[in-house]
Amino acid sequence: METSPEAFPKRFRLRKRRDYLQAQRVGRRLTSPHFIVYARPNGSRRPRLGITVSRKVGKAYVRNRIKRLVREVFRRSRPDFPTGMDFVVVAKSEITPADFAQTRDELLSVARRFDQPRPAPRREPR
Repeated sequence: METSPEAFPKRFRLRKRRDYLQAQRVGRRLTSPHFIVYARPNGSRRPRLGITVSRKVGKAYVRNRIKRLVREVFRRSRPDFPTGMDFVVVAKSEITPADFAQTRDELLSVARRFDQPRPAPRREPR
């Protein structure tokens, strides 16, 4: 059964604690004003998303709103995310419930940075 390109089926989600921990331990970490994003290759041809919002961010309705917003950005913009990566999005405690466009721009700019190669480590001259 073919799903809509904007659907968010289970195969696009991080569902196990182990997957979250792997992304956070061995994945690259990039930050934006409202999010910390971890990403690591997952060995498949599709991006997967996991979202973490701690109680420090706010009450349950605020945390749920942020998760819905991030999920919607991923769902609608999935082709713009690098393929074959697991993403764990952690909301910072300073976040205020933003609008869709601002969240989309912020997350896509971080996702594009994961697509670029890492800069070579700087060596000190002898």
